[in-house]
Amino acid sequence: MIPTPSDKSWKMEAVRGPMAFLADIHGNRAALDAVLATLKDEGVSSIFVAGDLLLGGDDPLGVWMRLMEVSARCVRGTTDRALALMEPARLHPKTEDERLAAQRFVDARAALGDLILAKLRRLPEAIRLEMPDGREWVVVHGSPMDPDEAITADLDDEEVGALVGDDPADVIICGSGHVPFVRSIEEVTIVAVGSVGASPEGRLAHYTLMMPTAQGPRIDQKWVTY
Repeated sequence: MIPTPSDKSWKMEAVRGPMAFLADIHGNRAALDAVLATLKDEGVSSIFVAGDLLLGGDDPLGVWMRLMEVSARCVRGTTDRALALMEPARLHPKTEDERLAAQRFVDARAALGDLILAKLRRLPEAIRLEMPDGREWVVVHGSPMDPDEAITADLDDEEVGALVGDDPADVIICGSGHVPFVRSIEEVTIVAVGSVGASPEGRLAHYTLMMPTAQGPRIDQKWVTY
């Protein structure tokens, strides 16, 4: 069984402007830079990332450095865990596509180096935010019950409920599915933030701005081209 880091929690004493929630950058530096430039223009400095940070694109190291520059708080996604914990010798590609994917994996690990891989290994699988209005928000990659299984818009209420489980959060902010949406199941609000670097639309990067209010979170789902 793969050991997992514990959740991290922050008490948000005050929120002075919208918070940005991103996910699934997948090593795409151009897409991340486009989002960060837009956030800077909008005066947004509090950034959270729901996993799958580095693997897939051509600049995993550049993406990591940019996230550190803006003090992004990140959770560990499925591909992040694979990069951090899986030895390349365990890969046995059989097709040309699998060989290309394996080479990207090897190249990403080499570009990041042991120090960053160790930091990636220590990322939490959930970030919990205690908001000033008393509600709890949780940032996860897939879902509270399974960090590798996405909450997607096509699931019915029972399927979503199984992935939410008995998690105490009032708001669940997740990635993995690459398609942004907002949905309520009973008293829980689910915010899927889409994908920065691997959106189904192509060269379009999703991000979500959120603010706590007495009536619940104000949610603004946006995108930028790159």
